[in-house]
Formats: sequence, C-alpha cells, structure tokens
Amino acid sequence: MELRKNYFADVRKDDLHEIGQPRPRSDSPGHVTGKTAFFADRNFPGMLHLKMVRSPHHHARIRSIDTSEAEKHPGVVKVLTAKDVPHNVYTILILIQIGPEDETVLADGKVRWKGEAVVAVLAETERAAQEAAAKVKVDYDVLPAVFDMEEALKPGAPLVNEYHGQNYYLYDSGECRKVRFGDVEAGFAGADHILEQSYQSSPIEHAPTETTGCVVAPEGNDRFTCYTNTQAMFFTLDNTSIILQMPGSKLHFVGGTVGGGFGGKVDVIVEPIAILGAKLTGRPVCFIYSREEEMQISSPRAAEKVVIKDGVMKDGRIVARKVTGYTDAGAYSRHSPYGAQKGAGHYPGPYTIPNVWIDTYCVYTNRTPSSAMRGFGVTIGDFALEVQMDKLARLIGMDPLEFRFINAYRDGDMKAHRQPTEGAALIECMQEASRAANWPVAEKYMAMSSYVKGA
Repeated sequence: MELRKNYFADVRKDDLHEIGQPRPRSDSPGHVTGKTAFFADRNFPGMLHLKMVRSPHHHARIRSIDTSEAEKHPGVVKVLTAKDVPHNVYTILILIQIGPEDETVLADGKVRWKGEAVVAVLAETERAAQEAAAKVKVDYDVLPAVFDMEEALKPGAPLVNEYHGQNYYLYDSGECRKVRFGDVEAGFAGADHILEQSYQSSPIEHAPTETTGCVVAPEGNDRFTCYTNTQAMFFTLDNTSIILQMPGSKLHFVGGTVGGGFGGKVDVIVEPIAILGAKLTGRPVCFIYSREEEMQISSPRAAEKVVIKDGVMKDGRIVARKVTGYTDAGAYSRHSPYGAQKGAGHYPGPYTIPNVWIDTYCVYTNRTPSSAMRGFGVTIGDFALEVQMDKLARLIGMDPLEFRFINAYRDGDMKAHRQPTEGAALIECMQEASRAANWPVAEKYMAMSSYVKGA
C-alpha cells in the first residue's frame, strides 16, 4: 500500500497509530494452523438433526399437510408445522420499523416461492430426518406465478404476497422511493443530446464455502445457547426473540468466524426454528443447509433493472438524469425495501447534476427472496451508471475519464437528495488512477481539486 500524503496535507492528521499502518489480521494464525473454530465444530450428546420439507412449487395454496407417516419413521423425535411457531409471521426489518410483517417461518396456507419451508422434521440422525421429510404429504393447489418485475407490476398480475396487497413495497412516498431535484424535463429540453439505456442483472448467489446453519443447546431454566454463523448477531437474536415470543435474556448467541458470508448470512432463517426444536424436545439441535439448499434457498443478490435517461451538453456537462430502478425482492421483503431505497439515494452517481428524477421500485415476484450482498442496492446501479457514463462520453466524442472530471462532485456541491458533499476526494482518486493506469488527461484536470472551487 502506498499513501499519497501530498493530498489534503493541510486537513489531515499524521499522528494516527492505526490508520495507514500495516497490521496483521488477528484471525490469521488460527486459519493457517487449522485451529479456528466454526459453529459446526460443536457436537453435543443427544443432538438432533433438523431437515425441512420444502415447496416444489413457486406459488400454491396448501390444501392439507399429513405428517403421520413421517412421525412413525424410526428415529423421528418431533415434527413441526406453522401452528407450533408462536409468532409465525415476521419480517426482519421490523426492528427498525420497516413493515408489514410478511414472511412465514413455516408456510401457513400458501407457499410463494419454490423451496419455501413448510414442515420441520427433527430426528436422531441426518439420514432419518431426510427420509422422514420425504414421507410428509402436502396437497397443493398450484397457482399462477410471476417472475418478471415489470409483469408483476401490471394490472391483473398474480398477487404474490397478501400481506402487502400489491406486488410492490409501499413507501411513505407511494409505490416507489422518489428523489426530485431541479426540473428534469427542462434539463432534457435544453440538452444537446439525449441518451436512454436499460441495464439488467440476474440474481447472484454468494456461494460461501460454509453453508448457512446453527447448533442450539438447551442450558436449563428455559435458556438456550445458539452457535451460529450469522453476520448480524444482535439483529438475529432480537428477531428470534420476537418469533419465539421469548425474552432476549433467555437467548445466548455465540458467533465467531464465518466461513464466507458476503452479506448472505444476515437473514434470520435457521436460528428461530432450531431453537424452537430444542425448546420442544429438550435436546440440542443442529440445522445446517446442504449445498443444494444454500444455492436454492439462501437469499441471493436481487435481480435488478435500471433505466437511465441522460441529457448532456456538447461541452461534457450532464444537465439532466432520470433513473427508474426495479429491485426484485422475490416473495418477501427481507432487506430489499432498504436496498431499493439505497439505490434511490445513489443512482445520480458521484456527479453534480442540476436536474434529477429518481423512482425506485421494490417488487414482489415468486422467486427466492433476495437480500443483502456486498453493496446491495448500489453495486448493480454503479455498473449501470458507469457504463452509461462511457456511452455518453463516446456520444459527444470526449475522453471518458476527462468526461468524469467535468461532472465529478466536489465538496460543497449539493447532491440530489439534498445533502451537501463532504470529503469527496473523487478528483484526487481519478488523478491517481490516471497516473497508475498510464491514462493521460489534460493538465487542467490534473490541477483540479475536490475542495477548492475553480481549481
């Protein structure tokens, strides 16, 4: 790592002991010596194994569930259905007042995506749990499903989630999160060129080496210790407390090293049902996803569609930008309303544009619920924005890096969501990128500054 101390020398402290200093990772010795402990390294006497009966359909009503043959299977200790879960309908963002509760721990009356959990089977061995799960009989009435976001928003589309009443998340601003700044139509009217392009991504699976799971041990006095690979310890604890209607003081969550997460282990999907199994049987419970479950059941990065319309002048200034973004939440909210909202704040990009119009939709479809993945709500938007910037530069015959210098925001510039820019350093980063990539730009751009206007 090389530090360029000639930048911001008048506002930077150089007496820092940690920032800018090389430090060994504290977990490295355990990793390279094989001593690092993961949640699945715990093994308790009498531990039960939990396996799920999952929906083979994307959208269906549940007519009936017959668990009688599964309950008689050798080694089976307990079979759980929706009626066993104290607070079966939840949403993980309810902790920050983002509702409504719209997801079931175990499906009750309906399934909304292929792979949704319907019945939990606890048995003495993993094999016995799998065999018993195969004996559960669920009678389904298959319903029409919708997988495309724009189709889901059309009148008459199959209703995915009755808890919302429509196939989009309802923000306080209406059917989408909105950003309005300046007069975008006047900006387009005065522009020399207009460019409108669409960008689309598919869901992206995190594919961690370690699959999602937890091990739960009863501690007596209705207390439970949960060894988990969650990336959101207290978020998971608090949601589990709500789902099980138990005081948080009765739950002891133990985290530690996560064998790959990338944002994919922040959904509360294994801990509540495993703790409930331990509570109802009085025995330790292990619930770990198979590789197939990890790929099909765990939340991916959302599929997104981004439509960008720009007005640009011949001299390189972007004078208007209109963005319509769609985030595919899948069947349930999880973190997607937040991700779509982040997109609304980010879509103008790191550029000063006087006229901006943003609409971002969080859409429900009969796909696997999506959730967090590194920079979710922003990453796909950045891809779309920067490809659009390259296309705009080509349209007016300008070097793409110089085009970005012209439009880059600087300290004091007002962003579209009405927050002043502070500590941007974007100009300086591009200057260093120009040098590192041997990409020459005009000297006037190399003389620019992020916090000195006119420079």
